[in-house]
Amino acid sequence: MVARYLSVRARQIGILSVRSILSSRNNSQDSHCTIPAVSFFSSYSGGRFISSDDTSDSLTMADVSMNMGITRKMSFGFNGKLNGVEGKTPFLIGVSGGTASGKSTVCKRIMEKLGQVDMDHMERQVVCISQDSFYRELTPAEKLKAEKGQFNFDHPDAFDNDLILQTLQDILAGIKCEIPAYDYRTNSLVKDQITTIYPADVVLFEGILVFYFPKIRDLFHMKLFVDTDSDTRLARRVPRDIKERGRDLDYVLNQYMNFVKPAFEEFCLPTKKFADVIIPRGADNTVAIELIVQHIRDFLSNRGRVTVESESPVNRGEGLSPVNRGEGLFKRPH
Repeated sequence: MVARYLSVRARQIGILSVRSILSSRNNSQDSHCTIPAVSFFSSYSGGRFISSDDTSDSLTMADVSMNMGITRKMSFGFNGKLNGVEGKTPFLIGVSGGTASGKSTVCKRIMEKLGQVDMDHMERQVVCISQDSFYRELTPAEKLKAEKGQFNFDHPDAFDNDLILQTLQDILAGIKCEIPAYDYRTNSLVKDQITTIYPADVVLFEGILVFYFPKIRDLFHMKLFVDTDSDTRLARRVPRDIKERGRDLDYVLNQYMNFVKPAFEEFCLPTKKFADVIIPRGADNTVAIELIVQHIRDFLSNRGRVTVESESPVNRGEGLSPVNRGEGLFKRPH
């Protein structure tokens, strides 16, 4: 009954359904249901989901509660030490995807739905950091190449990866961090424009290559991949770079064909297999965002913190069977 109801609901709103998670399934038919909008990798090993050829569209609530490492972590919280004193480690979420896939917009939607956007920076429970703030300083020769659109900003070596690692480790340790802004017009860091990141409960770190280096990737408690088709991404990138970054059309297209597209296929796309959750269509996939927001809300609630309640159907329990009302679409393990 539950499976049939949610399958019909998924078809009504025209969204993708979840892939099968699992290596073993609950035999009860009522425990099987199709959850829309988020694609999970199917087999589970060592705390993360691993891609497989299983394209089944059914998922049991029991499988989520038993096998989903991120659900277990969020339910029980993270304990760590800060300066030798027992404390709670922030929940670190990595958000990856191709250029102009909607990564920053997805993060913004999550922040908005949690009521965090207009809050004072010192009071925020959820903060967002961009990998772009960690582009390394260019040499004089590299700056000349960048001005001509001949420098590859989508290559892993374009980032100060040691600084990224150290910053994320500091964040997990509850240490306040200062991050400079990045000026896309001059291809340089603006060191007098500093964003201070105060200790928070949840930290979103978004960028095209946040899953590329294992030491950085392994720091994330949850990994999201925003999956948007290449035509849409290019259609978004062209007007963005012309309007916001002072480029001309030839510059944007040449850079895309020579660097952006090849780098995506070589460095970014292969990291999709490390994602715990894949979000098709980016910020347009409102149901997927609602599921993630509910997941974060559960985590914050378990810490005894209060967040602004969403008025979403997921939060109100609409569109769910009576047995699952009040629990969102993720059943916590007991």
